[in-house]
Amino acid sequence: MSPPTFDPSALRSIIARFTGRRILVLGDLMLDRYLWGRVDRISPEAPVPVVEVERETFTLGGAGNVAANLQALGAEPVLAGVVGEDEDGARLLETLAQRGIATAAVMRDAGRPTTVKTRVIAHAQQVVRADRESRADLDGPTLATLVDRLDAEIARCDGMIVSDYGKGVITARSLERALGLARARKLIVSVDPKEAHIDAYRGVSILTPNQHEAGYVQGRRIVDDASLEDVGWGLQKRLDAEAVLVTRGPEGMSLFEKGGRYTHLPTVAREVYDVTGAGDTVVSVVALALAAGADYPTASHLSNHAAGVVIREVGTAACTPAQLEASLAEARP
Repeated sequence: MSPPTFDPSALRSIIARFTGRRILVLGDLMLDRYLWGRVDRISPEAPVPVVEVERETFTLGGAGNVAANLQALGAEPVLAGVVGEDEDGARLLETLAQRGIATAAVMRDAGRPTTVKTRVIAHAQQVVRADRESRADLDGPTLATLVDRLDAEIARCDGMIVSDYGKGVITARSLERALGLARARKLIVSVDPKEAHIDAYRGVSILTPNQHEAGYVQGRRIVDDASLEDVGWGLQKRLDAEAVLVTRGPEGMSLFEKGGRYTHLPTVAREVYDVTGAGDTVVSVVALALAAGADYPTASHLSNHAAGVVIREVGTAACTPAQLEASLAEARP
């Protein structure tokens, strides 16, 4: 199958309409902590490298990274989620405030820690990752307040993203309420899914699982074109979604639309340093492009290029409109 072609002027027009689009991001907020250093020796205590830490940085992860991607593209993200009553929660909120990202629907809960992923990087390679988190479902007053805030925020949004990392914010109750509100306002809902909640996403606009997630929930490993189509179409029909976009790393992306159209998009990545956060970029650009009037193949094409930009950098990163347009221009024959 030949790759689809897209009109460059139409793509630029979509990107221009990213500015000012208000997108609600409901999901699991995380703080990504990086310890950067170098390795010169092996520990005498165990056969592991000793990393001499030279600096420490913090970035937004999970739903926060989705919001950062949206903002980098000119949109106005509105976050809905939970952080702990701890130092990391304060640092995460401060980072969001510095970026000007709306946090009226971000709750603080003393009963759970802020999710922190600590990555140790030496010579541009990840050595180890340590996670601190709670995966218990959100409930009680915090969930009730979060649901109420969704009511207030969604009325002023152009689209919604569900960023599900399985850390407790996405529950049957929060998802049912959020999807109900979105449907009532005819908003496009884009979902970066978690396997455990797959059937709760029934009726959404588009899901963006990677091939391992898609294969797992359908009970079939994707190993060739036949298994890919079986999984992709099976998932689309199972959830009655308008579209399913299966991301496949070096194999590109495959889009399955409700009307029966299948589109394969070859990868545009030239250099791959770190795939951390690439899924956040994909769902961000898909949602934003759809809110700006793109069809599903065009939105997927733009997200493919944006993902190719961010994986060139070590750590979570975001793509700007200028970088996205440059990537599109590089690929033009």
